[in-house]
Amino acid sequence: MITWIAAASCLLALIPAALFLRNLALYAPLPQPGTARAKCSVLIPARNEEANIATALNSILQSEDIELEVIILDDGSTDHTADIVREFTADPRVRLETAEPLNPGWCGKNFACHQLAALAKHPLLVFMDADVRISCPDSLARLAAFIDQSRAALVSGVPREETRGLTEKLIIPLIHFVLLGFLPLERMRKSTDPRFAAACGQILAVRREAYDRIGGHTAIANRIHDAVALTRTFRAHGFATDLFDATDTFHCRMYQRASEVWHGFAKNAHEGLGSPPLIVPTTLLLLGGQVLPLVLLAFATSALALTFAIIGTVAAFLPRLIAVVRFRQSILGALLHPLGICALVAIQWFAFFRSLRKRPATWKGREYLPVPAP
Repeated sequence: MITWIAAASCLLALIPAALFLRNLALYAPLPQPGTARAKCSVLIPARNEEANIATALNSILQSEDIELEVIILDDGSTDHTADIVREFTADPRVRLETAEPLNPGWCGKNFACHQLAALAKHPLLVFMDADVRISCPDSLARLAAFIDQSRAALVSGVPREETRGLTEKLIIPLIHFVLLGFLPLERMRKSTDPRFAAACGQILAVRREAYDRIGGHTAIANRIHDAVALTRTFRAHGFATDLFDATDTFHCRMYQRASEVWHGFAKNAHEGLGSPPLIVPTTLLLLGGQVLPLVLLAFATSALALTFAIIGTVAAFLPRLIAVVRFRQSILGALLHPLGICALVAIQWFAFFRSLRKRPATWKGREYLPVPAP
């Protein structure tokens, strides 16, 4: 019996490892800027972002080879966010706007992005979180070149994630592991099937014409996992979407404390890995393929079972060790990969049981009840 369990565990580890390796060649950095000067509106919803907004704006305003406007929507901030932004409005590229009161049935970020899109004037809309930084002066120009070359209506990338605390190192790098280990990028690019929708809400660019045709953020007004929901909507309307490696062009420290990591990932879980149709198979895939091989090293009762356990363990750690170099991730987080997987699974089940009890998620002072994803 142990041998059969070890064989199954080995297979569960090998499949995401093989897909991760295959996807590495497809998940490419942004190309060099084109010859035409693109027009781009950078749109930032800001709610109590006094710690981030100045650094974000300084990084954006270094942009070159692009016609730029930057619109910051102050979404009911009770700190000095608006005051800090006003100091930048001497630059004609920067505008500060005030959000309307949150409409019933909307999530806060979606309503803010809806208003920002209505205020923008350029054909390329780049929705960016206030904690994201632009790493190079040509980052936005390269992003514009990619959306042209890919012919996609929506593109997104995961920035280089800065992690300092242990919880950050354990969990945040799993974004790349789950994305590249479980999403077939080749099939995603060959179809517009909504089941292959994937995106990172930290940096997301859309063609204005396509965005308007699908109804913009109005189509996903009550979705908590806004980036994936918007991507799914684009694909359901027949528009292609794509992903790029943003490691060298954007960077971000997503969360500052362990509690923020937990609640930030739990907030989106009900519309992702922690959704009712996925929670059980996801748990089996993650624990069976990423944790169990290591456990079986100690309990293998035959040479064959031990061989399966060793292969499975190598397959589980290989993507994480490659990601340390490719995506500049923490080596500590990679070496503690099984512990990070256990923490991620715990977050998914926490969110799942919270949704069963109809308990809302709280984020930035607002409460959101989970809505079943299609």
